[in-house]
Parts: sequence; structure tokens; C-alpha cells
Amino acid sequence: MAIAKNISTDRELTLRMLLTGFFIVVLYSIVVAVLIAVGVSMALVVLISFGMLFGQYWFSDRLALWGMGGKIVTPQEAPELHAMIDRLCALADMPKPTVAIADTDVPNAFATGRSPKRAVVCATTGIMRRLDDPEMEAVLAHELSHVAHRDVAVMTFASSLGMLAGLVTRVLMWTNLFGGDDEGGGGAELLIFLFSIVVYFISFLLTQALSRYRELAADRSGALLTGKPTVLAAALVKITGEMSRIPTQDLRQSQAFNAFFFTPAINGREGQSLANLFATHPTLERRLAQLDDLERQLHGA
Repeated sequence: MAIAKNISTDRELTLRMLLTGFFIVVLYSIVVAVLIAVGVSMALVVLISFGMLFGQYWFSDRLALWGMGGKIVTPQEAPELHAMIDRLCALADMPKPTVAIADTDVPNAFATGRSPKRAVVCATTGIMRRLDDPEMEAVLAHELSHVAHRDVAVMTFASSLGMLAGLVTRVLMWTNLFGGDDEGGGGAELLIFLFSIVVYFISFLLTQALSRYRELAADRSGALLTGKPTVLAAALVKITGEMSRIPTQDLRQSQAFNAFFFTPAINGREGQSLANLFATHPTLERRLAQLDDLERQLHGA
């Protein structure tokens, strides 16, 4: 069932989400199986891994808002922001998410939540000061597209599994819970530790690849919803430029949320394929080229 009747399903994004989720679950299952095989208590593995996974997934919206210093706001507290989201939700024919504002000068916005019913769209005071109303609506349309595509929940799930695949093994190793004697256990512990690094690295690449594509999908859907690809492009250029004015320390504090941001807090260098492999977002050039193509399709050359 579509969450937004006027935001079409992106079939390629759906396929990528399914494949990413499948491969990460397989990798995670391998890690758990290996831990049990080397003597770790099954009950302990299940308690730690699934307990942490459930906590992060269930409280993802609260954790994201807490980490960014976001606060849920009422229509009385933020009438203009609510009015924009009301118009866009009516245009998309979708339920309205919870609205929040993060008091930080880092110009950005993000959507979070474990499901469309628990979705939160948050804008920073920095982005609200810098963008005009049409540009702000274009960014909010992008974030609402994430909610409509359900990729927010999938990214939360995928990133949780990726982190836990390495975290569970490292915690168990450093707390000496693998068992065995001191002479024979060191080699096994080292192998498990190296194995966890490989699994984490693979899961990291999978989630980054999904993250890059979902941003392109949200750009497309958001631009089609408003019918103004050039306005979204202008917002991208403006915010990317403004990022260079923010102190590096502030950007690094927000960097953990890059995968969920409208634009990354710290950009990689354009055109470097190796750097782009680890990027959470496609390059600005790639995003602008797509929006330029959409503008030509909608309004001609």
C-alpha cells in the first residue's frame, strides 16, 4: 500500500533495499553463527545483538532527534514550517509526519523514524535561515519522499545491522568472553576479530551504496512533486556552499548523521572514484545533472 498516492514507487530503489537488507541479514547471521561456533553462549549472543538492534531500531527517531538536539514543534511554535509540510502532504496525498527543529547553524534537514507512522521530518535553524520559501519547500519535498519510499526505516535497519555485526564481536573479544585457554584462544580471537572487520566493511559498502541511490530517488520524487527541479538544484548549490562557512568542529559533530542528511556535513572530493565509493551521497555534479534532465523533461530545453 502506497504511503503517498502522488509520489510514485521507485522500483529500482525498492529492489536495492530488498537486496541490501537480504545481504546484510546474511552477513549478520554468519557473524552470529561463527560466534556460537567458537563457544560463545547462544543466549548471550542473542541477548546482546538483538537487544541492541531492537533498541536502536525502535527508538531511532528519538535517538536521531536527541543526537542533533532536535525538538518536536507544534503549529503554534513553527507555523511557517508546518504550513509548508501541510501543503506538501496535501499535494502528495500522504499522512503528515511529526515536525521537528534542531537548533544548530549547520544547514541541513533529515527524515527519521522506524515506519511512516512514526516518521519525523526535522529541519535545522541553519537551513531555515538560509533558504527562501520555495527552496525550503523543495528540500522538505525531498525529505517527505524518503518517508514515502520507506527508505528511512530500511536505512535504520541496515545501518544497525552493519554496526552490530562488528560491535558484538569486538565487545565479546575485548571482554574475553570467547572462552578457551590463553594459549589456544588468541589465534581464534584474532581470526574472529579480522572476520568481523571484513563483515563490517562489506555491510558498510552496501549501506553506502543504498544511501547514494536513495538520495537520487528522493531528489527525483521531490522535484516531481513540486514541479520545480531548478529550485531544488538551487537549494543544493546554496547549502553545499554554505557548508564551507561552518566551523569544521561543528560539521564533524554532525557527521554521524550524514547518511540521513539532505546534504553531507563533510563532502568528499568530486570526481575521486575511491572517495565516492565510501560517500553517503552522490556527488553534487551527479545530483545537479539529474535535476537538469528533469527540468528539460518537464519544461523543455
